[in-house]
Amino acid sequence: MEQILPSYRDPLFSILLIITLILLTALITYIWGLYAQNIRDENLKGFLDKFNSINSIDEDWIFNSNMIKPLEILAKVHQERGEYNRSIDIYLYLIKNSDTKISKIDFLHSLGEVYLYAGFLERAKNIFLEILKESPRSPDTLYNLLIVYEMLHLYDKALEVITPLRVLYQNVDIVEEFLRFQTLIYDKKIVNKIDRLEDMILLYPSLYRNIILYLFKSNFQKAWSLFDEDRLSDILDILWMLPKSKVDLDIISKYISLKRLYYAKGYLQESKIPSNIFVIEMLANSRSMGFDDGGLSFTYICNKCQNRFPISFYRCQNCMSINSISIEANVIKI
Repeated sequence: MEQILPSYRDPLFSILLIITLILLTALITYIWGLYAQNIRDENLKGFLDKFNSINSIDEDWIFNSNMIKPLEILAKVHQERGEYNRSIDIYLYLIKNSDTKISKIDFLHSLGEVYLYAGFLERAKNIFLEILKESPRSPDTLYNLLIVYEMLHLYDKALEVITPLRVLYQNVDIVEEFLRFQTLIYDKKIVNKIDRLEDMILLYPSLYRNIILYLFKSNFQKAWSLFDEDRLSDILDILWMLPKSKVDLDIISKYISLKRLYYAKGYLQESKIPSNIFVIEMLANSRSMGFDDGGLSFTYICNKCQNRFPISFYRCQNCMSINSISIEANVIKI
């Protein structure tokens, strides 16, 4: 035996001991990794079991890796059509049958987005939080979680997500400005809101439309005092739809564009100096010729995805971009 194994005083014994310890550590690590993966899979299965399914996927299918891409495309098609239940079923099926951690997280993220667009905000929140346990440095997941908190009016929590997004070098300045505006108007404990909004409109130009719209509902005199003619196109629809009781004639008399607008609207009797707004000139010229049955309708366009909507929005329902809106005015007969 002494000839087979080196003496403990022999340097070879130390080397053999170190190699044995390394192999033993590697084996224990491997076994623990398998055990931890099994625990994660069981936890994920239990987590997914919380979500109901309409079983549009045949559970008797024999899963094959070649099915992944076609099913993923099919899920996106259903999502774009608004068939969220079918899309959800496909993603649940893919998650349960995927054999890699990365693919499971990717499909889980897609599932969370479907729940977000479908309006199941609590489910979306739980899924994004689950993803962040495994992948905390995921900017897309963090941003979607921020959107969920925003839609749930949990603005304090949404603002907390801003910090990790900045750490990940994401540009979230406009989002933060909007969240601070929403916090201000929804927090009943905050006093002097009007004065703070006046300061905010100077600091954050991106909030001009949001603040003016809010002020016309709560304090229209202050809204008129903050009117900026250079940004008339940003609030043309708001001004057009104002009731006559909220029109400030003293302010209007200072601006040719406003006098022409409210002449075209029918609130003023005369305004002969033209403005530089095409649709307003069409209506004003028609009125001067005795045609009083013209009006304006508005279409709201997302500057990022170019989708068009019949109603105004802060956040695009298609691409979720924020305060990225253009207003298109169209002459109609009323």
